[in-house]
Amino acid sequence: MPETTHQYPPIAVLRHGETEWNVSGRMQGHLDSPLTALGLQQAQAQRRLLAEFITDDWAIRSSPQGRALHTAAIACSGLAQWIRTDDRLAEIDLGAWSGDHKDTIKSRVRAAQGALPGPLDHYAHTPGENFIDLQVRCKAVLDDLSTPTVLVTHGITSRMIRLIAQGLPLEMIAELPGGQGNIHVVEAGTHRTLGPAVDRFETTL
Repeated sequence: MPETTHQYPPIAVLRHGETEWNVSGRMQGHLDSPLTALGLQQAQAQRRLLAEFITDDWAIRSSPQGRALHTAAIACSGLAQWIRTDDRLAEIDLGAWSGDHKDTIKSRVRAAQGALPGPLDHYAHTPGENFIDLQVRCKAVLDDLSTPTVLVTHGITSRMIRLIAQGLPLEMIAELPGGQGNIHVVEAGTHRTLGPAVDRFETTL
């Protein structure tokens, strides 16, 4: 899919707060685990950041997965009358590898490629969804927006949404900042990050 030059409404992209499986290194994909105490604090920090700039004309959409929806309920509390869930904001599907430890998945990819995988290669080569599939559904979300929107989602889906909104090629997805507790704002193709220090290659879903 070629990179887009379309100008989307402003978006504020939030990743869910830290979960129990993030701490243990297990890959969630379409599975789920509860937010940790730190994850709850990160969602509260996002609430304070959002309150500084979003107004009544902002819509709010969230992945229906529990960790994202719980984050959205805290981060967007009092900022909108309702939160719309959107299945297209779910995390990349890891297929049969869902729930496995990230080091196990990296070892499988390394064996298949015959080389050390790049920062996000263990997502791009799972038996589930590939990056092109994810790109298609994330672009569909952006094409559906008509007003400034808060999007509460997941680590890889967040990167893909921001990649498309900035008109960047797929090869640059690993260069985009991640991190939990941050808010990534993209407006008129320009990206800025609000929040704590950003881990550029943090990759545990």
